[in-house]
Amino acid sequence: MSAPFKDYYAVLGVARDAGPDEIKKTFRKLAREHHPDTAADKVKSEEKFKEINEAHEVLSDPEKRAKYDRLGAHWEESGPPPGGGAAAWGGGGGGPEFHFGGTGFSDFFERHFSGGSRYGFPRDWEEMAESAAAEAGRPRRGHDIEGDILVTLEEAMHGTMRPISLQTVDRRTGEAQTHTFQVRIPPGATDGRRIRVPGQGEPGRHGGESGDLYLRVRHAAHPDFTSRGADLLHDLDVAPWEAVLGAEIVVPTLDGAIRLKVPAGSANGQVLRVRGRGLPKPKSGERGDLRVTLRVVLPSEPGPSERALWEQLRSASSFNPRP
Repeated sequence: MSAPFKDYYAVLGVARDAGPDEIKKTFRKLAREHHPDTAADKVKSEEKFKEINEAHEVLSDPEKRAKYDRLGAHWEESGPPPGGGAAAWGGGGGGPEFHFGGTGFSDFFERHFSGGSRYGFPRDWEEMAESAAAEAGRPRRGHDIEGDILVTLEEAMHGTMRPISLQTVDRRTGEAQTHTFQVRIPPGATDGRRIRVPGQGEPGRHGGESGDLYLRVRHAAHPDFTSRGADLLHDLDVAPWEAVLGAEIVVPTLDGAIRLKVPAGSANGQVLRVRGRGLPKPKSGERGDLRVTLRVVLPSEPGPSERALWEQLRSASSFNPRP
C-alpha cells in the first residue's frame, strides 16, 4: 500500500539547500501563524500545524534530513525498514499492515521516520506455539502495536481526548478494517511517554483477545519552547546593555506572559529558572520549571552614532575579556 510522498521543503517553503537557521526561523514563523490555539480557522490551521511539525521533525534532524534527501525520486522503492520499522507497516510475510489516523503523522512519515513498530514479541518460541495453536484452531492473542502520537505542549499541559483510527489491512486479500476510538492524553504527558490503549492492537484469532496499542508521545515543536521532562526551555535574546545593567523582560509561558528579571552582570548562555512554570509531573501533578537561556545579541550594523558610543565605551572601560 503506497504512502503519498511528502515534499517537506515545499511544506516549509524553503529551498533544498536551506541551512538549519533558515529552517528554524521559517518554522517558527509558520508555527506562530498556524498554531491551533491562536489561529482564526482552527481546523485548517491544525492540519497545517501538523504538516509543518512533521516537516520540521525531519529537516531539523541532520540524520533524518540526509535520509530524506537520499530517498529522492526513488522513495517508493525504499520499502519499510527491517523488522517492520514504521507503525504504519506490519511485520514481514503475510502479516497485516497498520495505518493510523489522528496521530498527527502521515503514512509517509510513519513508513520512513517513525520509530514505532509492530512489536517483536511474543518471542520466536511463542510464535511457534501460537502458529501451532492457530493451526489447531485454538484462540490466539493478537500482537501489540506501537506508534507515535503528536501532542502539543498545550495538550500535554491540560490533557485532552483524541479520536484515533486504526486501519488493519490483510496483505493476502487486501481487505481493510477500520475502527475508531478515543485516547486520553493525560496532563503531564512528557515526550517519550508511552500511553497504553488496551485491546486496540492486532485482532486475535479464533476467538483470542486483541493485543494492545502503545502510543509514544512526541511533543509537537513549539515556536517558543522545547521540553525536557516536565521542564520547558526557552531561549531569550537580550541586548548587551540588558545583560550588563540588568532588565525586566516579558517572556511567554504556557499560562500567559510574565515579567522576568534579568540580573545585572548576566552572561551569555546563563540559565534563569522560573519555578512551577513547566509541565505537570506525571505522578505528583507538581509543575516542572521554565528554564530561560540568555543569548546576548550584538548589533550587526551599528549606525554612526551607535558606533561612536561603542568607541567611547572601549576607551572608558577597563574590562579585559582575556586576562
